Amino acid sequence: MKIYRGALSRANIVVSLVLVVFSFASCSGQSKLMNLTSSQPAQPPPVVSPAGVQTSYADLVSRVSPAVVTIRSTERTRAAQQFPFMDDPTLREFFGDRMPQQQQPPQRVQGVGSGVIVNPEGYILTNHHVVDGALEIKVELTDNRTFTAKLVGSDPPSDLAVLKIDATSLPTLSLGDSDKVRVGDFVLAVGNPLGIGQTVTSGIVSAKGRATGLSDGSFEDFLQTDAAINRGNSGGALVNTTGELIGINSQILSPSGGNIGIGFAIPSNMAKAVMDQLMKTGKVRRGMLGVTIQSVDSDLAQSLNLPSARGAIVTSVATGGPAEKAGLKRGDVITAVNKQPVADNNNLRNIVASMPPGSNVEVTALRNGRDQNFQVALAELPNQAEPASDDESSDGSGIGNGKYGITVQPLTGETAQRFGLDATDQGLLVTRVDPAGSAANAGIRQGDLIQEVNRQPVKTVAEFSAAIQRSGAKPALVLVKRRNAVIYLTLKANS
Repeated sequence: MKIYRGALSRANIVVSLVLVVFSFASCSGQSKLMNLTSSQPAQPPPVVSPAGVQTSYADLVSRVSPAVVTIRSTERTRAAQQFPFMDDPTLREFFGDRMPQQQQPPQRVQGVGSGVIVNPEGYILTNHHVVDGALEIKVELTDNRTFTAKLVGSDPPSDLAVLKIDATSLPTLSLGDSDKVRVGDFVLAVGNPLGIGQTVTSGIVSAKGRATGLSDGSFEDFLQTDAAINRGNSGGALVNTTGELIGINSQILSPSGGNIGIGFAIPSNMAKAVMDQLMKTGKVRRGMLGVTIQSVDSDLAQSLNLPSARGAIVTSVATGGPAEKAGLKRGDVITAVNKQPVADNNNLRNIVASMPPGSNVEVTALRNGRDQNFQVALAELPNQAEPASDDESSDGSGIGNGKYGITVQPLTGETAQRFGLDATDQGLLVTRVDPAGSAANAGIRQGDLIQEVNRQPVKTVAEFSAAIQRSGAKPALVLVKRRNAVIYLTLKANS
């Protein structure tokens, strides 16, 4: 084939164009009449989609995205200990003034997450873990404005938090009804993955009612989605095709740390209940039944002659608690609360926790093959994660981490099972440890059971606080049980 660089006659041009058109028409299997004499270039044919199939969500994204923000938190972390034996007197005698420093001073690190504006007056909903331990929180809007945010309240058990910025007339997302969400519904995830900037991904609702066991307190009822979620998406929005917020993106399941199509969002109904309380009082109050429970599997159902593997079996009843007062006993299988069916132990925990303390509820339980109804006045579930001040621990929730960098709570049957302890163990469970505090330096970890302080048994937060304070400037001798091991550690106040 030869290539001619000279000018072609008009006839040759027309013939060439006809051949090219014919070639494309033959390849596409279409028979179309084309106007080759037009001086304007041919326009591509419009994209025709099957009836009822939406090919773009650009309008939806443009409406939703301004209400999704980037959250940057500044946190404090402690460098790894490089010379753990520096306090050994023999080594210090040998090295003298040349003894290397044990570790570097605490450093500040920045974390990136997302949030959703839920109120035009500057209220933002996000994950607790996005702002946990933050020294400073910055919120970046899509119009490039940046604000310093105030933490209104945070709830570790549900992994939710509310922030407030000094701004008005902000774009918001309305909360949809997550109970009406169906598996297979199309959804969009909006957030700032890996800090690269606001990103929109799409997928479907893959499952409902998921529990991962990773949240503090296990108040979990996740929506599962295959919309791509990565680090930095936490606290961002999961929206339906009408632009309603149906979930707060929270977790991913991944062996590599990257997205593999299994992400989890806190349903909007749970988020709304927590958000409303945090905005009003800064904390969340939950109802408590006063029982330890486990799910009914097929083997238990068969052993108990139950019609199906549903419900939650009572394994223990707290002495003097609401359930005992109402007449519930070990071995009862709770199948409904206020006529609402109970699927498993996680479902029951969420149902009861969503009700305010003092509520009177009807609990239906199977006993000896027969349904029985019990009227229960719910107590208040102790706040397991909110530390009290250093000088005040009468609320029983924990000792403040200002002096010691630790939060503790009385051990229960449920928490004992979760952390591999015996139900008969007594002491205080460590629920949080500040990595830059003296408790972390002493070697205390989350999940440890503090049984003694200075050889005195401690069963309540008040006993623990008093025992620590009696030590004064001298380090306290703390007996810790860690699963099946028992060790002594020394704890002193932060300098």
